[in-house]
Amino acid sequence: MMRLDLKVTIRQALSRAREMLAIRQAQAEETNNIEDPALESILLLTHALKIDRVQLYLDFDNQLSQELSERFWSLIQRRLKGEPSAYILGRREFYGLDFDVDANVLIPRPETELLVEKALEITRQHSSLIIADIGTGCGAIAISLAVKLPPSASLRASETKIYATDISAAALKVASANCQKHGVADRICLLEGDLLEPLPEPVDLIVANLPYVSETDLTKVNTLGFEPTLALDGGKDGLEKIRRLCSQLQEKLHPNGYLLLEIGQGQRQAVTAFLRDLYPSAGIETFNDLAGIGRVVRVTL
Repeated sequence: MMRLDLKVTIRQALSRAREMLAIRQAQAEETNNIEDPALESILLLTHALKIDRVQLYLDFDNQLSQELSERFWSLIQRRLKGEPSAYILGRREFYGLDFDVDANVLIPRPETELLVEKALEITRQHSSLIIADIGTGCGAIAISLAVKLPPSASLRASETKIYATDISAAALKVASANCQKHGVADRICLLEGDLLEPLPEPVDLIVANLPYVSETDLTKVNTLGFEPTLALDGGKDGLEKIRRLCSQLQEKLHPNGYLLLEIGQGQRQAVTAFLRDLYPSAGIETFNDLAGIGRVVRVTL
């Protein structure tokens, strides 16, 4: 495998790293999770050098010291072994916000932003709501809602309750740090426990991005071994936790309340059929993500 020479300029180091990541990207999809070799090379190099992208371009023809070359090379090696860039960098952007992440939490995905969009649509229609983000992980959904809710929505801090639950104490520690980072610690109540059980009261809106990968597909997830299995494994058909949560709604969701669920590709029919059997009079809608995949289910009791 090609190695980075210790005596190279920033331009040369970036070019060689991009080439190596591109070679790995060209391999079978299930063996890597590299989507954009050029972008990832830049992100890893700016992280290694502790500079921003503007400074990187200004210093393009400067030679890297041996220490910095070795530091950058070690990051590239980690990436080539499959470790997600988000874990290497310790952060991930979601809904225009920067979140701290580590191996205790699922890395926020762009498709989950649709869940936030649909939640914001609901909040704009009501003067006050109690919201619960179930399986919060790093807190991306709950914090995005707390930050993005405009004053005109009447969801001022004094009127809003946002609960965020997770079964993992380690995940809640990350979520807590992100709440502090974004200045919403006083607006979000973090609760440890399984699904809806920790909620101290019924709520008006439940938002949930639960594990929905089936047991047979789990080995195909290219971040398996890095991301927590607890946050990926949805049981035999991928819907085990979704069914359990839906069965708890009547105790934890107010009449006329809303449930927003993220689901995986090919799960729309099974989820909506289950919900119609469980709640025959409920309103059920589904929404596609930008790739045209049924991604969000909205239930109105």
